[in-house]
Amino acid sequence: MPIYRTRKGTSSYGHELGILQIDCDQPLVPGDVGNATTWPFTVLFQPMKGCTIDRLIHKNDASLIAEVREAAKKLESYGVRAITSNCGFMIQFQDQLAAEASVPVFLSPLLQLPYILRSLGGKRPVGVMTASTSGLSRDILALAHVGPDDPTPVYGVDQYPEFNDTFMHDSGVVDTDAVERACVDLAKRMVSDHPDMGAILLECAVLPPYANAMQKATGLPVYDFVTMAEQFIAGYHRPRYDGHY
Repeated sequence: MPIYRTRKGTSSYGHELGILQIDCDQPLVPGDVGNATTWPFTVLFQPMKGCTIDRLIHKNDASLIAEVREAAKKLESYGVRAITSNCGFMIQFQDQLAAEASVPVFLSPLLQLPYILRSLGGKRPVGVMTASTSGLSRDILALAHVGPDDPTPVYGVDQYPEFNDTFMHDSGVVDTDAVERACVDLAKRMVSDHPDMGAILLECAVLPPYANAMQKATGLPVYDFVTMAEQFIAGYHRPRYDGHY
């Protein structure tokens, strides 16, 4: 057995993934990034006090880096192997935090867009479903290294009250069947508008619970926070191959 040493100020151990949480009051259902049962490995959540939807998404408040940095340092002190977040608009702090952290940082599923686009030859569209149509500008997409000519049509699920009331205005109640119907309806409209669409990317951390329904309804691959994080963590758990030749 190896020798283990105490980490000062740490009360628990063995967390694979650290998750930075924005400051909101929402029901986090199974499949949501903020629900521990979503993950097949151990996670540790760290709230970011003051990092509200308004400051992050609507105001693009660069001063939030102070809260982001402090929360990330706490996660690192607990020994997490990687850090993500529960809002795709955290892409605004990706480069700075990744440069400072001692572990891999992937704050937004938008980071998957370049390789999904390349896998489709750079010609077939990748539809982006977002929590905020007005917030997800080309400038934000550029932070994920998406070029101005890359085919990434953006559609906002915030146009549906069953989503908007709960997740953009913290109503405190979510009707998951209603949200699923809204997501499927929007996904179908995305494909109707772009029949050659090759994939769908979900920007928002509350949308993975409905990815299965969207995938079945459209026949397209659906990518999100979960696909991104599972790929990174899988790198720490490569199997030994004991087949025969």
